[in-house]
Amino acid sequence: MRVVVVGAGLGGLSAACHLAGRGHEVTVCERGDIPGGRAGQWVSAGYRIDTGPSVLTMPGLLADTFAAAGADIADHLRLSALDPMYRAWWADAEAISVRPGREAMTEEIRQRCGPADAAAFGRFVDWLGRLYRVEQPHFVERNYDRVTDLVRPARPALALARLGAWRKMAAVVDSYFTDPRLRQLFSFQALYAGLSPFDALAIYCVITYMDTVEGVWFPEGGIHSVARGLADAATEAGAEIRYNAPVARIVRRLGSSGPVTGVRLADGELLGADAVVANPDVAALYRELVPSARVPRAARRGEYSPSATLWLAGVRGSLPEGAGHHNIHFGGDWKGSFDALLRTGTRQPDPAILVCSPSITDASLAPPGGQVIYALEPVPNLDGRIDWASERGRSRDSLVARLAGAGYPVSDAQVVTERFVDPLDWEAQGMERGTPFALSHRFFQTGPWRPANRDRRVPGLVLVGSGTVPGVSVPMVLVSGRLAADRVDEIAAGR
Repeated sequence: MRVVVVGAGLGGLSAACHLAGRGHEVTVCERGDIPGGRAGQWVSAGYRIDTGPSVLTMPGLLADTFAAAGADIADHLRLSALDPMYRAWWADAEAISVRPGREAMTEEIRQRCGPADAAAFGRFVDWLGRLYRVEQPHFVERNYDRVTDLVRPARPALALARLGAWRKMAAVVDSYFTDPRLRQLFSFQALYAGLSPFDALAIYCVITYMDTVEGVWFPEGGIHSVARGLADAATEAGAEIRYNAPVARIVRRLGSSGPVTGVRLADGELLGADAVVANPDVAALYRELVPSARVPRAARRGEYSPSATLWLAGVRGSLPEGAGHHNIHFGGDWKGSFDALLRTGTRQPDPAILVCSPSITDASLAPPGGQVIYALEPVPNLDGRIDWASERGRSRDSLVARLAGAGYPVSDAQVVTERFVDPLDWEAQGMERGTPFALSHRFFQTGPWRPANRDRRVPGLVLVGSGTVPGVSVPMVLVSGRLAADRVDEIAAGR
């Protein structure tokens, strides 16, 4: 079957690997000159800086994607397990290292927080494991055709109820730990789903499992190396990847109706196809490439995740003592920060920020004496109350000032090269409401309520990426590629 994949983001590349491995004739059309989409890389003044995801978990899912194309991950990527996975910092309390392995983390908690919370960690990890084993195969790694699929079969849904997965995430985490630092450390992952831990259901503790139990990894050359490796694997399996080939329109047999018959590139070239797998952000995809079909209601009227400002820099100088590859600097008003971000649509008064320094792990990312700094602050998306045209400069300066206060080498004399990204920049890249994190994962925007990856209004069109099932994060986007390939197989079988 001839398949055109629109976009060489991680979702599109995953789909290409699965489709080519199953014998389909695959052409990937990418508007840029490198693979990766959001998982790109900026090269400047001898620094190589990832511009998208900074955390890689669940390497088994990545290995499965390579295997789908008949490739061995070891032939394409060199992964290192990070230890510590994170360093967590507070202004008024001792830092905590998040260590891989149950024994190492138990001992860290014992030393920093005491024996009671150390014992609780073991029980928490056991609970996370049970949650993951029910949730991942039965609810995450599957396609949905109707809402009732959520409770078919019934046994897994009942198992989630018995595990307390329908309680609030913060309440479940708080029931295990007394130290407020641990309560934050094991519930901040709700923000990956675009939610507050006080509002998110405990089903999203599966994200905590991915971090805390499965570990955090780093590929030599940066996260962008994942995209390059997948592109190579897909090509070796028979897929063709065409760069600098933006798609102008998905073509339908009857013009504005009927099944898809291919894509028309911006230069006028027509590529025929029996199915089109589309990786762009869902709302932008319909508006720009399928204007004959209305944007799905969930993408049109849904609640979108918060956005982020991102400061990327190549600097000279030493990092703060004790800094790790990933550092979370928590603010002082935990709940108030979420209220500002998600309820009032304003900048957080004392935000938690993520600071990555991947050159600690891979010195080749910076010239001698240099370091890469990737600093991210959650901010409201464009539905919020911030005028980013006027706020951009203040936002950049306050983030850099926060870094300086934490001891990072960010003075004018130390910064060699820098780039700042705000919600307007994300919007200019085609991301709805100026957020790179798509629709939030509130319950009624998850599973069967998320924009479906097969649109029967447009026969032959399949969606892939964070805006469809299963959702946001590198592991979930990789899974979305397999689910999209399953949909193409259904189309090929006439189902």
